Amino acid sequence: MKICIVGAGAIGGYIGAKLAQAGEQVTLIARGAHLQAIQQQGLTLRNADGTEELIKDVVATQDIASAGTQDVVIVALKAQSVPSVAPHLPALYGAETIVVTAQNGIPWWYFRKLDSPYADYQIQAVDPQGIVEAHIPVDRVIGCVVYPAAEIVAPGVVQHIEGDRFSLGELDGTKTSRIQQLSQSFRQAGIKAPVRNQIRNELWVKLWGNLAFNPISALTRSTLEEICQYSLTRELAKNMMLEAQAIAEKLGVEFGISLEQRIEGAEKVGAHKTSMLQDIEARRPTEVDAIVGAVAELGKLTQTPTPYIDAIYASVKLLEKTLTC
Repeated sequence: MKICIVGAGAIGGYIGAKLAQAGEQVTLIARGAHLQAIQQQGLTLRNADGTEELIKDVVATQDIASAGTQDVVIVALKAQSVPSVAPHLPALYGAETIVVTAQNGIPWWYFRKLDSPYADYQIQAVDPQGIVEAHIPVDRVIGCVVYPAAEIVAPGVVQHIEGDRFSLGELDGTKTSRIQQLSQSFRQAGIKAPVRNQIRNELWVKLWGNLAFNPISALTRSTLEEICQYSLTRELAKNMMLEAQAIAEKLGVEFGISLEQRIEGAEKVGAHKTSMLQDIEARRPTEVDAIVGAVAELGKLTQTPTPYIDAIYASVKLLEKTLTC
């Protein structure tokens, strides 16, 4: 298949490298020194086991339109970057092109194709002017929950840290031929890609921890292990997660694990810096709107009090403003 990775950074680069190695026709959309390095030398993937592979059989460009029609478009940008790029994506669409959304947090499509009183609600925190939805037709979308951790360690070099699962789901929960074909392509590339009939449940389980640990880590400059082992921040995370759980359950979500299990899972990750902390340290905009702000918005929508979430959201927004303005 012809597959375009829009946002070939750490996660996008990892996916693109694996798919290219498996024989798919991969185009990477990147920019800056990272793009130049890929164009000149290829994409280097350093595996978690210490091995290293150089992938040269990819096209790399900054110009989305030049990539041409694709079978699959994987949007691997951070959530806050999607609205500015979305208007350029239709250049990649053919009649059957599917778009895989691989962002953290609450996605813009959350209420689409869902039997819900909020079916037409537009989530302002992630798509404030409806730009994303206007340029990514919902019928093309396949939801994705991203589990791997990776980072760009040098231009053109992606270090895979851990994880190899990308859970996939049609928004209406059906197991279509297109999602099964996509899952098979991922599996052939050595990537676990289970097809879920309740992708929103899995999205919330990941978000459940992220909405607490990401912002707390950014504010305190602490690792997951440190947050979980210090009683006051562990309790703060727990209170934020309880607020989120109340919202999610009003929306019909079933978690499948307990809150303590989710916290213990985060603690076992150890001395890991969250992506939000890494962004703050690099003075980059964070994904706080999609990960925390959107949950606060859903709290208001469902009339669920979120004092802990609101306080942490406000704090990170101000920190972000002072560092990136």
